[in-house]
Amino acid sequence: MTHKNKQIIIDAADCVLGRVASFAAKQSLLGSSIIILNCNKALITGNKKNILYEYKRARARGGSSQKGPNISKMPQKIMKRTIRGMLPYKQARGSMALKRIICYNETPKEFENAEKLSLKKPLQTKSITIEQLSREV
Repeated sequence: MTHKNKQIIIDAADCVLGRVASFAAKQSLLGSSIIILNCNKALITGNKKNILYEYKRARARGGSSQKGPNISKMPQKIMKRTIRGMLPYKQARGSMALKRIICYNETPKEFENAEKLSLKKPLQTKSITIEQLSREV
């Protein structure tokens, strides 16, 4: 589907977090460099209370005496961590694939006129944006 060293720019606005993450992980493993824009507008599907509960619980697990897990509140880091979960990041090829992925909350000037890929599909389910999640966690 893609060629090695190809750059793929994904606009994550109104796209499901898991779909964007799995696509980015797969393409990165195949050798493409991935740039994800508008991470704060990506959607997490499900009941808002359940999503907030799960993220709050995961963040509370890592205390100061423990060494982790350190789960960030920043939307671009939530996206990157979701992608990391889909990669064999403890192996060389997985860590190299993770280094090829860059996430942004907004659209930087150099990518405003670039051709962007959108993985948007119509939703009939409840959802919450990563921005709302990061504000409330």
